[in-house]
Amino acid sequence: NTHRVPRRDAEAGFLKSQRFLRKVLLPASDAASSLWYQLLTTLNPQIMEAVAKTTTKWVIDPVHSELTFKVKHMMITNVKGEFKDFSIQADGNDLLKSTFAVTIDASSINTNSEQRDAHLRSPDFLDVENHKEISFHSTSFKLKSDDEYELRGMLNIKGIIKEVALKVEFGGISKDPWGSEKAGFSMSGIINRKDWGLNWNAALETGGVLVSDEVKIAGEFQFIKQS
Repeated sequence: NTHRVPRRDAEAGFLKSQRFLRKVLLPASDAASSLWYQLLTTLNPQIMEAVAKTTTKWVIDPVHSELTFKVKHMMITNVKGEFKDFSIQADGNDLLKSTFAVTIDASSINTNSEQRDAHLRSPDFLDVENHKEISFHSTSFKLKSDDEYELRGMLNIKGIIKEVALKVEFGGISKDPWGSEKAGFSMSGIINRKDWGLNWNAALETGGVLVSDEVKIAGEFQFIKQS
C-alpha cells in the first residue's frame, strides 16, 4: 500500500521549511554556499523560489524618482501636480518578473497652490481624512516591444478598486559609484478620475468644465536592489 501525505500536511511541511531557511540558514554569512542550502534548494524548486523572494527585494530611491499627473484646466491648459511621498517595492531577484506594490500618501499631493491642494485633499476629491492612502498592486507585467512593457494592476482610490493599464519603458540596470545595483523605469498612463468617485466640477460660461475628467499620470522611478 502506498501512503499519501495529506495536502494540508504537505503544505505545512513546506511552510515549516521556509521558516527554517529564513531563521537558521539565511542569517549565516556562508548560507548561500552551505551544503544544506544547496541540497534543499536543488531538491525543491519551490523552496528556491521562496528563498529568492524573501532574500531579495527592490525598493524605490526617492531622491531619483517622481510621480506626477496632469489635468486640463478650463479646457485650455494643463496643470501639473505630484505626490511627494510614495513608496514602491518589488520582491524577487529578477525585477522584470516581479510584482509591484505602490503606496502613496494621499495628503502629499502638491500642485504649487495651497488653496488648490487643500481642495484636492477635501471630500470633493481625495478625502484624505478618511482615505489616507492610494495603492496599486500589479497583476501582470508583459513585454510589448524592445524595452516597452505593459503593466496592469488594481488601483485603489478612496476605497474604489479598478484595473488600470500603464505603459512602462525599462531603462536598464547599472551600478552606482558606491556599488549599489539600480534599475530605472519610465511610466505613463491615462485614467478617468470619475471612475474613482472624483466627480467635482464647475461649468464655464463659455461652455465646457473647469477640470477635465481625464488625468494623465507619469513616473520616473529608480530602484535599489537589496538582498
